Amino acid sequence: MEELNKAIKQIGSKIENPFMALSFLALPVIPELRITDKGLVDVNRFEIVPLFLS
Repeated sequence: MEELNKAIKQIGSKIENPFMALSFLALPVIPELRITDKGLVDVNRFEIVPLFLS
């Protein structure tokens, strides 16, 4: 896990522990957002949430 955190920082992440932050999206206490094989999904609107601003 340390190597993954180091690699993500090398590509510019400012988040201290990005994989821990992602793990919270699967919690049932956050019912509006889910991570799937298609990406981040807003389950209330049934839409994939864009991860980057265009």
